[in-house]
Amino acid sequence: MKKQKRQFLLKEIITRQVISNQEELVDELMAAGESVNQATLSRDLREMGISRVNTLQGPRYEFSAEGEEKRIRTLISYEVQNILSNESMIVVRTLPGRAQGVAEMLDSLKITDVLATLAGDNTIFIAPRSVKSIKKIENTLREFITKE
Repeated sequence: MKKQKRQFLLKEIITRQVISNQEELVDELMAAGESVNQATLSRDLREMGISRVNTLQGPRYEFSAEGEEKRIRTLISYEVQNILSNESMIVVRTLPGRAQGVAEMLDSLKITDVLATLAGDNTIFIAPRSVKSIKKIENTLREFITKE
C-alpha cells in the first residue's frame, strides 16, 4: 500500500473511532483490506503525530498538538521556495498553486508582528505591524520551517 493512502486510512480510523492499542489498529486496517507490519505502523503513527494518551475512558490514540505543528512545518518546508524582504514587507515564494495554502498555515501561527498576509498563486505578501519587525518575522518563519 502506498504510504500516503495508508496514512490517510489511519487518520480516518483514528478520528472515526476509539482505538486503544496497535492490535486494534492493525485489525481495522485489515478490515479495510490493508495489511501493515508493526514497524511500519509505529513509524506512521510517529510521523503523523499520533500518540497513545490516557483519557477518563481509557487509553486511545489521538493527534497531538506537537505532531500537528511538525506536520505543518514539514508541509511548509516542501512548499516554500524562499523568503525575501525589503524595507517594507516580506515576500514568500512557494511552489505554483500553493501560496494560499501556505498563507493559511502561516496565519495559523498567529505571529503577533504580522498585520496581514495576501496570497496569490505562488507568492505571499506579508505586511508587518512595524517595519522594525521585518527581520524578526523573517527569522521566526525560517526557524519554524527548519525546526527539528
